[in-house]
Amino acid sequence: MGKSEPQYRRILLKISGEVLSGEQEGAISPDILEYIVREVKKIHEKGIQVALVVGGGNIIRGVNSERMGLDRISADFMGMLGTIVNSIALKSVFNKHGIKAEIFSAIPVGAIVSPHDAHRAQNTLKKGTVVIFAGGTGNPYFSTDSSAALRAIEINADVLLKGTKVDGVYTADPSKDKTAKKLDELTFDEMVLKNLRVMDMTAATLCRDNGMKVIVFNLLEPDSLLKIISGEKIGTLIRG
Repeated sequence: MGKSEPQYRRILLKISGEVLSGEQEGAISPDILEYIVREVKKIHEKGIQVALVVGGGNIIRGVNSERMGLDRISADFMGMLGTIVNSIALKSVFNKHGIKAEIFSAIPVGAIVSPHDAHRAQNTLKKGTVVIFAGGTGNPYFSTDSSAALRAIEINADVLLKGTKVDGVYTADPSKDKTAKKLDELTFDEMVLKNLRVMDMTAATLCRDNGMKVIVFNLLEPDSLLKIISGEKIGTLIRG
């Protein structure tokens, strides 16, 4: 399967809350949790250092907050707390599979998780422990994509992997436009110019200015993580 030597040694995997919910609405799917941990385990066993950032969209989405009449700041903090809930669930399943995991949160939560510390997170990764970053950036008005970009840069990750439900970036929404074509590679500037909604401007700028490559791929395709770290070209590569 691709090259024998891993292409990447340290990765940051960004998972949306929507992926965690599976086919359920506003929930955490036990089957998806198990699947994600098994997929990460395949590369973890090869000595790859793995950090994760998980979203909270399965618990609260922007549209839901608007319906509830919440202001933006309150909604954003609720979303960040949702990422902590998802992270605790992921950690539990990692432990169940014999993989040590530690959560670092930008929002203090007492004894439940560790406070965010970039240097400590790097040392934790070096010990072979999976690191889960929760609580977003700790500030409203920033998406989990921005948080993922920031954490990837902080830990000097080799690549930011954005796990989605589609197999890459398309010229248009493939579910709505049958003429949409998959792009194998593009730059962050091209992404902005073509108005491709892959990640927000803050995340794109952070990655571009710090030389952080991003690969958008279908996390729900078995062995996709293993293929990427083995050097196979799947998904869409975005670079500066």
